[in-house]
Amino acid sequence: MGALLCILSAAAFGAMAIFGKLAYDEGVEVGDLLMVRFSLAAVALLAIALARGALRGLSRRAVLVALAMGAIGYATQSGLFFSALERMDASLLALILYTYPVLVVAAAVAIGRERASARRVGALLIASAGVVLVLAGAASGSFDALGAAMGFGAALAYTTYILIGDRVVSGVPLLALAALVCTGAATSFWIAGFVRGGPDLSQSAAGLGWIGAIALVSTVGAILTFFAGLARVGPSAAAILSVFEPVVTVALAAAVFGESLAVVQLVGGALVLAAVVVMQAPGRAVARVRRDAPACA
Repeated sequence: MGALLCILSAAAFGAMAIFGKLAYDEGVEVGDLLMVRFSLAAVALLAIALARGALRGLSRRAVLVALAMGAIGYATQSGLFFSALERMDASLLALILYTYPVLVVAAAVAIGRERASARRVGALLIASAGVVLVLAGAASGSFDALGAAMGFGAALAYTTYILIGDRVVSGVPLLALAALVCTGAATSFWIAGFVRGGPDLSQSAAGLGWIGAIALVSTVGAILTFFAGLARVGPSAAAILSVFEPVVTVALAAAVFGESLAVVQLVGGALVLAAVVVMQAPGRAVARVRRDAPACA
């Protein structure tokens, strides 16, 4: 059951880019999509956290730090990801974003938080070769350099978020952290909406439906199933099973939009995912305050 829950979580997160593309087809703007997504997710997660007493006993500092993580770190990651999604295929973006576990390990080694073992160095080399193949295959066709840069920016923002969150909110229950991070992110996107001249909530029913799917399936549902699976199988197994996430995105993008990756890109993507598995087992897992979850993604 634990493994199944982790796979369901990965599938829900993997479907997010597909829901986003479908929302864009209905005329939804990035800022409005993120504002509604995080508002719905925050309300749902806060209600669940309050019902379970997860917010009880938190210090003011912990609450403020978690809100800031969402308002700055997670809002930046999500903004970059969904902006990139407007410009490029969901399948390619999924592979670019999923370099973040590799980036977390590389950064942790660079700052002295992890040891540079032969296994980690080998995994980093494998992942680097995979990224080169993914981008080389994209460059041979229609390649959006700005979209790819935003995708890598999202991975870097997520890496920073995880490394900081691993230290500053280590004692906060994951459910409470998810609720507070979503609340912080929602606040940022509401402020951004008013700065742009006011949020546009006059979306079509279909557009709102796809945003609702992102919020309830790919955020709330994905986070809760990940936490439930994590409690049953542990962090290493949960992190390995989350590798299904970009696989689901690639498969759904092919089924829904007819997207296809070149053979060289598929090989590169397989190398990136293999590197993640090598790094996660049997040693200590890469921190996943997630997603995210970091709280959401």
